[in-house]
Amino acid sequence: MPLPKLLITMGDCAGIGPEIIATAWPQLRVLCHPVVIGDPCKLPPGLECLNPSTADLSKVVLGKVSAEAGRAAFDWLVFAIDECRAGRADGIVTCPLNKEGLHAAGVPFPGHTEILAHRTGAKSHAMLLYDDELQLAVAHVTLHQSVRTAVAGITVDSVLDKIRLLRDIVPRLTGAAARIGVAALNPHASDGGLFGDEESRIIAPAVERARAEGIDATGPIAADAIFLPHNRAKFNGIAAMIHDHGHIAMKLLGGRRAVNVTAGLPIVRTSVAHGTAYDIAGQGNADAGSLIAAVKVAARLSNRGTL
Repeated sequence: MPLPKLLITMGDCAGIGPEIIATAWPQLRVLCHPVVIGDPCKLPPGLECLNPSTADLSKVVLGKVSAEAGRAAFDWLVFAIDECRAGRADGIVTCPLNKEGLHAAGVPFPGHTEILAHRTGAKSHAMLLYDDELQLAVAHVTLHQSVRTAVAGITVDSVLDKIRLLRDIVPRLTGAAARIGVAALNPHASDGGLFGDEESRIIAPAVERARAEGIDATGPIAADAIFLPHNRAKFNGIAAMIHDHGHIAMKLLGGRRAVNVTAGLPIVRTSVAHGTAYDIAGQGNADAGSLIAAVKVAARLSNRGTL
């Protein structure tokens, strides 16, 4: 069986994207047929690379926010999405972009996930962090927004939507039926209403509706307790209410093993679970482990349809 063709988007070329691609390349070629969508001038010779962007990257400085780098990162991602939708590639693996660079380029989206959802027309989607060793996927009910505005986005429907997405994708990632834990929003799951009412008013009703649909879901469970060993061993999927509740725990537990997966898209997309690391860009010591892990997961999912 031929290896899947995966498009590796360079992301923000002022960051560590080019470096981790070059470092990981020998291992990527074992896992897939990799094609870089980015600037070939940022890579060693011999790496297959396409550059569909017209952005002028000649003055981009490593470690500095750049509108041109932001524009190129957007162009590369859009091209990769369209190639996958046309059936000319089997999936996308993204290197990190910089949200300030996107904003400086006038791109009206805060990050990869929102661009992917808009370009593919996905009505329901979620950012997951997945750890293959732990066999655990975490979906985020709210994503790239302030905590103040995120709370308003936590509704019965939005929580239920992420539980359903976990139900669908966890078996594809782990090979087992989904067992979903639903995290609380407030400290101590609000301690019976002492610290807010979102648990009783929103999260518990969403869990009840999920269970009525036959989904194995439990919660709300305090966010600082759900990832402890005795709790997380019960679940292979967790719904976290806000970005940092899921990200901090998974990055501490898995480090560079963590893979970002977008659920709900009509194409396969995984990503590294770290940022552009401007502070070490160009120094030659960036860790490519998350990119390799992301390619492994994308290769596994590439022939399994909608995530």
